[in-house]
Amino acid sequence: MTEIEDLLREDLRGKTPYGAPQLDVPVQLNTNENAYAIPDDVAAVIEQYLSRQVRSLNRYPDRDAVALREDLAAYLGQGLTVDHVWAANGSNELLQQLLQAFGGSGRTVLGFMPSYSMHPLLARGTGTAFVDAGREADYTLSPAFVRDAITEHDPDVVFLVSPNNPTGTALGADVIDAAYEAARGIVVIDEAYAEFARDPRSTALNRLEGRPRLVVTRTMSKAFAFAGARVGYLAADPELIEKLLLVRLPYHLSSLTQAAARGALACAAQLQAEVDELKHQRDRIVKNLRAKGLPVADSDANFVLLGGLADAAAVWRAVLEEGVLIRDVGLPGRLRITAGTEEETTALLDAFDTVMGRRPELFCANLWFASFTEKEQ
Repeated sequence: MTEIEDLLREDLRGKTPYGAPQLDVPVQLNTNENAYAIPDDVAAVIEQYLSRQVRSLNRYPDRDAVALREDLAAYLGQGLTVDHVWAANGSNELLQQLLQAFGGSGRTVLGFMPSYSMHPLLARGTGTAFVDAGREADYTLSPAFVRDAITEHDPDVVFLVSPNNPTGTALGADVIDAAYEAARGIVVIDEAYAEFARDPRSTALNRLEGRPRLVVTRTMSKAFAFAGARVGYLAADPELIEKLLLVRLPYHLSSLTQAAARGALACAAQLQAEVDELKHQRDRIVKNLRAKGLPVADSDANFVLLGGLADAAAVWRAVLEEGVLIRDVGLPGRLRITAGTEEETTALLDAFDTVMGRRPELFCANLWFASFTEKEQ
């Protein structure tokens, strides 16, 4: 009998699916989730929105999610309308739809790794060739670096992430403009963590006008504490959004998902207070780890990238033994830490105190660089 593996597409054979360690420990700071549960008053509003849909679940949802898109456009501002916004089951589905429409067999998508690890997986799943242009020595991207990579590889789609995961660094407008000017195809700015930016004005939404090939993707998973609901959205030229309808599945966004998202959007102001607290805890992590002599990059996301580790995997295990789960993203001498609640942050800092006291040989500051604006020597 033929093995299932033999029936699988050749480019998928031997591959493993996306995943992150899910361990039962007291403090989980590894997947960049919002550390705060939905507040009771916000939950009550969401429940009201949901209750209006329950009795009509025998009917299909609004195929185009018009009411939700109107609410999302109002939330984004920038003069955007319902025709400029599209929504799906998490930003991953949006990225997949973009590749289904503008990528595919014989086409390429250009990424700049290390970055969001789903980008090459989504490319593979849609039969799109993924090209990794890498990054500069300090993991940043300059306009010249991006422009040269696009000129060299001539991609059909370009993926840029701002703030970037796992580095936490945001892109300047000059980098976005350079990418758009150099590319002949679609330029996607993945802004999953945009609400955590130190300068909210840095969003690529500012660059949309007059750029019909530019796309800005967002998610409600992070700032809205909505990871379990799976709601992503994008902003782009209305003509581009029309093309995405060619590949979307019918009724892809359930009535309950649309209703829950609208309830959360109605409470955006309340949820922003928790975003501000997470930004405070993120900056607290940076300040305190630096005070311990550990180099940490400034971050515009809800996580930080820690360096100066002689053995990142050993530090990860040692911190885990203290009941704190962080993320080994595979970068030499570096680990990623999600910002948590005040109590979780205290536990994290205490864990590092303990590990540094017991295992000082695991830490080596010369593995890092002074800042993300200076090259490694």
